[in-house]
Amino acid sequence: MVPEDRLQEIIARFEFLEAKMAGGATDGAEIVALAREYAELKPVVSAIAAWRRCRTELAEAEALARDPEMAELAEAELPGLRAQLPDLEHAVQLALLPRDSADARPAMIEIRPGTGGEEAALFAADLWRMYQRHAEAHGWSFEPVDYAETELGGIKEATARIGGEGVFARMKFESGVHRVQRVPATESGGRIHTSAATVAVLPEAEEVDVAIDPGDLRIDTMRASGAGGQHVNTTDSAVRITHVPTGIVVTSSEKSQHRNREIALQVLRARLYDMERGRAADARAADRRAQVGSGDRSERIRTYNFPQGRMTDHRINLTLYKLDQVMQGDLDDITDALIADDQARKLADMGA
Repeated sequence: MVPEDRLQEIIARFEFLEAKMAGGATDGAEIVALAREYAELKPVVSAIAAWRRCRTELAEAEALARDPEMAELAEAELPGLRAQLPDLEHAVQLALLPRDSADARPAMIEIRPGTGGEEAALFAADLWRMYQRHAEAHGWSFEPVDYAETELGGIKEATARIGGEGVFARMKFESGVHRVQRVPATESGGRIHTSAATVAVLPEAEEVDVAIDPGDLRIDTMRASGAGGQHVNTTDSAVRITHVPTGIVVTSSEKSQHRNREIALQVLRARLYDMERGRAADARAADRRAQVGSGDRSERIRTYNFPQGRMTDHRINLTLYKLDQVMQGDLDDITDALIADDQARKLADMGA
């Protein structure tokens, strides 16, 4: 268990923040920073309080059990308290695990077809709709940033911003190569094909996180691409920004050129921030694999087998026979299992 003095430090910091917010802070930026830290510490302090309360009640019940007149009553309470204490202690350990500073942020999600030609592009479009439904189920916003479509309705590449509280904490586990096994709509012989699409999930960066020198940017306007028909953009409103030092290229193809410039810079900022986070993660963990979601997209993370109605996440060997629900955006069972595995690994690293 964590030493008592460490727990007391956390409680003292929480009480200081509470007092500061109640009467001392006036600067807007300071208030935001205090509120963020307060919100992060509140569940930790609640877990500590519950564990301490149970520990106190257990000690009192054990003392009463030595009193002949109160022994029967105390003995009835002891089993429940003894069963609760380890669970509450574990909850404190989980609350104290190191947190990714980006977990509370919105996320940028980028989807591209991998091997498999048109079928890979169609599967990429299926993943896009899956994440859109998942966002809706959680009450998150899902805002398309760039969407390049093939003639058959697949995706050449697509980017969206998913907004809401704690989005990156859950969506980051989607980064990687997603493999599909099914009979393509374009297959006349009924043969099962294997295709793939890549998903990258980046935390949204704030301006203070990444400084971009305007002199490092090359900005081009162009006609937005699409599948054709009445929705084709006939003006040069799409914006492409190239970050010359890194070679990163981002595009946005909304109707407003001014808005496209803002969106493209937002995506560029997220990519540069993710690159910097990746460097930091490599430096911290050069001797082992970086944590899930750090950007290693060369590894297959999940297989969607349509003939068997099966989804397998290879990182934790989890198989679910509910592919229809998964493709409708029901990802919570998978995400919860990945979070539990991540927490177990961190606890093991801490020697808990």
